[in-house]
Amino acid sequence: MRIAVAGATGNIGALTVAVLERGGHDVVRISRSLGVDLSTGDGLDDALAGAEAVVDVTNGPAVGEAETVAYFGTATRNLLAAEERAGVRHHVLLSIVGIHRVEGNAHYAGKREQERLVAAGPVPWTVVPATQFHDFAEMVAGWTEQDGVAMIAPLLVQPVAPADVADILAEIAVGEPQGCYADVAGPEPQDLVDMARRTNEARGRAVRLVPTWSARFGLAMAGNVLLPGEGARIAPTTFDEWLAEQR
Repeated sequence: MRIAVAGATGNIGALTVAVLERGGHDVVRISRSLGVDLSTGDGLDDALAGAEAVVDVTNGPAVGEAETVAYFGTATRNLLAAEERAGVRHHVLLSIVGIHRVEGNAHYAGKREQERLVAAGPVPWTVVPATQFHDFAEMVAGWTEQDGVAMIAPLLVQPVAPADVADILAEIAVGEPQGCYADVAGPEPQDLVDMARRTNEARGRAVRLVPTWSARFGLAMAGNVLLPGEGARIAPTTFDEWLAEQR
């Protein structure tokens, strides 16, 4: 089966490509660095020729809400239009658990626009909401780290291994469109500050973490907001198991 992966050079994209190729599928990598630009549509028609499914795991720029929504909107419209021209039968979008319960987060606003366009678009679809990845805490702390100190919000999350999400995306891509898929999460809730501390220890890094509700992650994201809902699909890899592989 010929399957295109948009965002193929990113972490989750590369993992998804690898899973699909191990399954014997013909995978087309879509990325600006590979000559296909979702923002302009350049190269999309050639890339999607003969494709039966598309997996969209693209990310957006770290900018304000209006710019983020515009970016995701343009990219998604261009991708869906090219898919319709190519006769693609299934569009799979990776989204995020909890984005409809949080206002004021630019990235979440962009993902909501993506979901809206996919659901209203011309291509049969599946939207897969996943919780934060196991490496999310390390990434968040890195955004503010300076002189050995990093600020990080005390979010309650139920992190999932990127490799597990890639497996699920590949499984869904080769099947029939399912509309809104169940939340995908890891086995256990975790505190983001503790996750960052343990990740730094595993990597031998000394960073002082300062728990704080920053502008990026405000109190609207406190409590159970980011946890999966009832009927979630629980992926197998625990944070401890993932962390052991990072040592």
